[in-house]
Amino acid sequence: MGEPQTPEHEISYVDAVANFRLAEIAALLDGDLTTGLNVCVECCDRHVAAGGIALDWESADGRRATYTFAQMKELSARFANLITAQGIKPGDVVAGMLPRTPELLITILGTWRAGAVYQPLFTAFGPKAIEHRLKTSGAKLVVTDTANRPKLDEVENAPKAVLVTRPGEPFSAIDDLDFHAELARQSAEFAPVMRTGDDLFLMMSTSGTTGLPKGVPVPIKALLSFYVYMRDAVGLRPEDKFWNIADPGWAYGLYYAVTGPLLMGHATTFYDGPFTVDATYGIIRRHGITNLAGAPTAYRLLIAAGPGPAEAVKGQLRAVSSAGEPLNPEVIRWFAEHLAVPIYDHYGQTELGMVVNNHHRLAHEVHPGSAGFAMPGYRVVVLDEESRELGPNVPGVLAIDLAKSPLLWFTGYWQKETPSLGGGYYRTGDTVELEPDGRISFVGRADDVITSSGYRIGPFDVESALIEHPAVVEVAVIGKPDPERTELVKAFVILKAGTEPSEALAEELRQYVKHRLSAHAYPREIEFVDELPKTPSGKLQRFMLRNREIAKAQDGSKDSAA
Repeated sequence: MGEPQTPEHEISYVDAVANFRLAEIAALLDGDLTTGLNVCVECCDRHVAAGGIALDWESADGRRATYTFAQMKELSARFANLITAQGIKPGDVVAGMLPRTPELLITILGTWRAGAVYQPLFTAFGPKAIEHRLKTSGAKLVVTDTANRPKLDEVENAPKAVLVTRPGEPFSAIDDLDFHAELARQSAEFAPVMRTGDDLFLMMSTSGTTGLPKGVPVPIKALLSFYVYMRDAVGLRPEDKFWNIADPGWAYGLYYAVTGPLLMGHATTFYDGPFTVDATYGIIRRHGITNLAGAPTAYRLLIAAGPGPAEAVKGQLRAVSSAGEPLNPEVIRWFAEHLAVPIYDHYGQTELGMVVNNHHRLAHEVHPGSAGFAMPGYRVVVLDEESRELGPNVPGVLAIDLAKSPLLWFTGYWQKETPSLGGGYYRTGDTVELEPDGRISFVGRADDVITSSGYRIGPFDVESALIEHPAVVEVAVIGKPDPERTELVKAFVILKAGTEPSEALAEELRQYVKHRLSAHAYPREIEFVDELPKTPSGKLQRFMLRNREIAKAQDGSKDSAA
């Protein structure tokens, strides 16, 4: 206990890529992508004989429960009977707006059992966000709880609701169905509806930086990609206790906290409560977690709490995976020192799943600041503006080679044009560089890259330098419009508790970055803030800060003219 752990790689990355065969991955399924399969069978029924646990659940108030695959098979059958009695047919969409509870997993598996499509609705969404997503998908039923049910009253043409009540809470809704009462009266037998690999099983949404959210249809054949990610990148082993902190209301949580581990016959962990440092360490300790996944935001909060709380679980974790935004080198060093575990950076999108990773199972070089290598089953390239493939150390757009990526499942947005697809590639919109050994180094979203005095500056590099200062908890860096330099680097900084903002501290941070990074990339402006704009899943929204600065500049121009 306590010594930094070295991953026990099972195979070299080079061999994994050379020996990758799509048919071998497809053969791991119980069904057949062409002649018929069912996602609930793949993620539940076929694992019943082994007698294992499907869900290890804990609530914020300390209640705990486990559900076996056998129990989930029965409960999913009851739910499938419930929704088919309401007219749900194969291919119809059933939406779920629930916290991380057993009822959420029952809803997901039961929807799949009936051959229907599951749509996640994050519980922090307001009525307008819900309305747009339900309208896009055409969902015919919504499963929610009493805390979120009032939002549907403000949704135009909201579908019928199935309502989950808490223990001891009376059911008083007039037009809704009682989840638990309906489940109890349904049969525990339901023959899984067979589908094909091109049929959908998830309807996701993604908004990017502009425009209304777009629907992302996920076909059943995406199971193959999810499996390879869990096996090779997460490195999930039968003996692991796995916890993905991400909420299943979003892609990383639904793909890899629900679908991925269950597909492998492995238990998943749900914690139904808000993120806190104490709760996180408590779950790791009480549940014996050895394999952890989540977003850098959560990991930075662990670091901000200091090394003291980490002592109780130091050496317990075997592997930690990070997704959502690039890892700062400081996070990697801190986890090695204070938790004695390697934390690896992974890259993906809602449209793709994860595609570029530092793989826990595969042996290859791991460099701080690098997103890693293309996952077996994908060929990634860097393109210029004319869609020409670029060589090493030249910034360009990360893209997927359609013809040479057998695991790629994304074929376009739901009922919308997809300009990012064409010419044989899917363009992610993210700016990266290809390293000489084939690694991908993340630079930033194309619209996040700062151009200052002829230099192209990746905001992540500046953020990585600032976050290492002992006074800084979180930071966001943008390019602020500047008539002389095109843009100047501006940093928005959240300080650690007890640290007072001052011009002296701002100058100290400038010099810190100038010394640690470069003389041209330091933040000429620093603004101390209490919070940063993020998506509900924790991704930093630099564009909101940039738009605010543009608006300020425009207002200043108007004042000068007046």
